[in-house]
Amino acid sequence: MTELGLRERKKQQTRRKILDTALRLFAARGFDQVPVSEVAREAEVSVATVFNYFPTKEDLVYDGMDDFEVALVDAVRQRPAGERMLDTFRRFVLRPHSLVDHPEAVGRIATIARVITDSPALQARERQVFDRYTRELAELVAAETSAKPHDIGPWVVANALMGVNRALKDFVHGQALAGRTGAQIAKDVLTQGRRALALLEAGLDC
Repeated sequence: MTELGLRERKKQQTRRKILDTALRLFAARGFDQVPVSEVAREAEVSVATVFNYFPTKEDLVYDGMDDFEVALVDAVRQRPAGERMLDTFRRFVLRPHSLVDHPEAVGRIATIARVITDSPALQARERQVFDRYTRELAELVAAETSAKPHDIGPWVVANALMGVNRALKDFVHGQALAGRTGAQIAKDVLTQGRRALALLEAGLDC
């Protein structure tokens, strides 16, 4: 293995140790009660090292959430010419779920869900993330449709799509807390997601 490969492997190990330590402490005492300095001490790294890997304390819980939302908006932005935005969105959010290949992830998801439920700070951070990418998607819709200023259409479309994304996330958390297996959750996510997107495609009948 090359020196670069060894260095990258060590970085990944350090990152994982920080994440695992933080989640263990947050699950035991609550996100708001555990300072970053304690996470650093337990993970045997400096506070500066923690922030080198995770810019904010909230990132210790929402690791990967921003990456997912960025990838989602980019997939819509870079979709093949002529493909509907809804079809791209559907393909992205309903792609094969990692819970099937990594059933042990269910326990981690359940722990994260409990930590979030008990922390107003984390709930606020989650809202901020979804709001930010909803705005990005709305701006993309507005640009593609040449919407006039103050036209609420792009905002409605973006909120509807991101609402499905957020609802599926909440569904996975709830199912993990209920003790469902990864395979069961993955199957039900597909069912729920297809139903929700079919509702959007057909138009609300209410």
